[in-house]
Amino acid sequence: MDFLLFFKSAFVGFSIAAPVGPVGLLCIQRTLASGFGSGLISGLGAASADAVYGAIGAFGLTAAMLFFAEIRLPLTLAGAVFLLWLGYRLLVSETVTQAAEVGDVRRGRTRDFLSVFALTLSSPVTIFSFIAVFAAISGQQPESLSADEAGIMIVGVFAGSALWWLLLSSGVHLVRHRLKPSIYTGISRIAGIALIGFALWQLMSLL
Repeated sequence: MDFLLFFKSAFVGFSIAAPVGPVGLLCIQRTLASGFGSGLISGLGAASADAVYGAIGAFGLTAAMLFFAEIRLPLTLAGAVFLLWLGYRLLVSETVTQAAEVGDVRRGRTRDFLSVFALTLSSPVTIFSFIAVFAAISGQQPESLSADEAGIMIVGVFAGSALWWLLLSSGVHLVRHRLKPSIYTGISRIAGIALIGFALWQLMSLL
């Protein structure tokens, strides 16, 4: 196994995940409201979407890249609408507390994962970012990568991204019990406003 290539790819995944954006806000808000598991699962949804786009970039799947390029407009629009809906829910809903029943927890975790996975997939430009980065760290175009090299890079990207979400959700969870419920609500409202702001900015970018 090429460990150097793995660590380079992990650094890329970590760097892509680290900037605070809609997913980061959701991870923080969900960790505060529903606990470590909710925040981490949300982050893993983003890491999985990054891995999907990373795979398309690493294997140089031209047909898939052209397909996502063609549907970029509706995907971006769908992502903006989804952000508006998430922001609205945070503004009008009461702060969620930790679910009491196992079934509720499982359903909640599934929704956490799928919502962030879908949100991250709504930015197909990520594919082209991965193509450029993979070409830079491997010294060759994606089409020239072997299956083993492409696989190592995909796993590395997922590992690096997942590491960031683990650190973020763990850090927020450490301070969670020191905050009053009213602060949770305030943070949820701020996150809701920020998500709506991201959505409006995304819609403006379409113009």
